Amino acid sequence: MAAEAEILEELHRLRARVPQLTGALAAGADGLVLAQDTPGVDPQTMAALTGTAHDLAGRLTDATGQGDFRELLVRGVYGYVATYAAGRTALLTLLAQDRVNVGRLHLEGRRAGARIGELVDATPAPRPPAKAPAKTTAPRARTTRTSRSKPADTRDPVAETPTAPKVARTTTES
Repeated sequence: MAAEAEILEELHRLRARVPQLTGALAAGADGLVLAQDTPGVDPQTMAALTGTAHDLAGRLTDATGQGDFRELLVRGVYGYVATYAAGRTALLTLLAQDRVNVGRLHLEGRRAGARIGELVDATPAPRPPAKAPAKTTAPRARTTRTSRSKPADTRDPVAETPTAPKVARTTTES
């Protein structure tokens, strides 16, 4: 996909602008990897955790009346994990050393997230393959049911019209 190459190029440019970045990943909000530059970190795990963090952060902003999710910053002992909204359906997650300038991280992360969002939102979603036409067969006779538990009466009412009972006749000769 052409957008994937452009997203990856944006991640490389971002890492060049912020040398303290140790990884960058673009993922769908569903937790699937779109493009990644994450040496030493499993991108699938990172994308899945990014999707989960996004869900939780979105619930938190909603519950507190803060509006739609925009970004999330987590600081650990060795550095930062920053996640930014990237358009309507994608996320940008950055890993940075502890000595990163957080203002610069936000500035560049927001810009890159906006650019990645443009790329992702401009890419049409893949369409599912068209279904093969159904085979046509002769129509089958339909049966009508009068209730759910009993089949409809299928007797021919004309053939079963009541007639006089037949009596066995015996003849005796006298």
